[in-house]
Amino acid sequence: YKGVKIHPQHWPENLDYTDKKVVIIGSGATAITLVPAMADKAAHVTMLQRSPTYIMSLPAIEPMTAKLQQWLPEKLAYRITRARNVRFQRFLYRLSRNRPKFMRRYLLSSARKQLGEQVDMQDFTPTYNPWDERMCMVPDGDMFNVVREGKADVVTDHIETFTENGIKLKSGKELEADIIVTATGLNVQMLGGAELSVDGKPTPVNERLTYKGVLLEGIPNAAMIFGYVNASWTLKADISAEYVCRLLNHMDAKGYRKVLPMDSADHRTDHTVFGALSSGYVKRANAVMPRQGTAAPWFVTQDFMRDAPDLRYSPLEDEHLSFDDRAPAGAPSITAKMGGTLKAVVSRV
Repeated sequence: YKGVKIHPQHWPENLDYTDKKVVIIGSGATAITLVPAMADKAAHVTMLQRSPTYIMSLPAIEPMTAKLQQWLPEKLAYRITRARNVRFQRFLYRLSRNRPKFMRRYLLSSARKQLGEQVDMQDFTPTYNPWDERMCMVPDGDMFNVVREGKADVVTDHIETFTENGIKLKSGKELEADIIVTATGLNVQMLGGAELSVDGKPTPVNERLTYKGVLLEGIPNAAMIFGYVNASWTLKADISAEYVCRLLNHMDAKGYRKVLPMDSADHRTDHTVFGALSSGYVKRANAVMPRQGTAAPWFVTQDFMRDAPDLRYSPLEDEHLSFDDRAPAGAPSITAKMGGTLKAVVSRV
């Protein structure tokens, strides 16, 4: 291929795609964000996907939010809007899991209305149920708008090979492209690629549970921040970080040097902390992600309304956590190795 090829994580600042033919490979949130963003300047944008994704249009600015901002103090309006959005996201997720046929009909009907009669709905009709994989939200239907207006199109096919001028598909069709964007997802890496050892014994993260979705079971003073897969990632990241700060302050106040989560009842399952989500990046991460548990505090809920009070206000000491106010001779130590070279010996978070 003689054109320009870009991965979204390495986007060049000086890229000029004015009047260029652009092919974006992928059908996730990155691709669906890039298509309308590039469509106004590019000659044409094509999104090439192996299979369709559910796409739902939401208002960029909620009418209720605008009114609240007029009537109420800014901070109060923000809190009310945020609480409403959290509950609405959770409602959509539960409805999708409990009434998948209803939600499928609703989502496809809504997409059809916004796309118009000239667009082939096969390119917007997934084979799975809503929220078996992550759902993509688009502000004010921008993705639907550029496809309906002919500024962009969606092609569902498999890549046979790259050619000098673009991509040859298995169907025999060739997509010409001046620029190819490979929005093909991510590969999850734990701890920046470091290898953990406890008392000199390798301790893979994928063999461990997480305590309240934050602390690593069986590893002293080790915390990891995971977000939600069915809502905004930062919702869980924020309250997890708050919990770690609470815990550190508690340990300082008590004079503790070590906290060790212990699972004494074998709650581990074969699922990861992302649950049964079947997205490609989740499947690829199966070999490195911590495991899901069968019961609290080892079960990752993906539910902000349950997690927020638990992580913010629950007691910091319970029967699952072992605290120690000193470092006895037999206490386990944790080391991190990367590329065979010792990078860190951790005694406190």
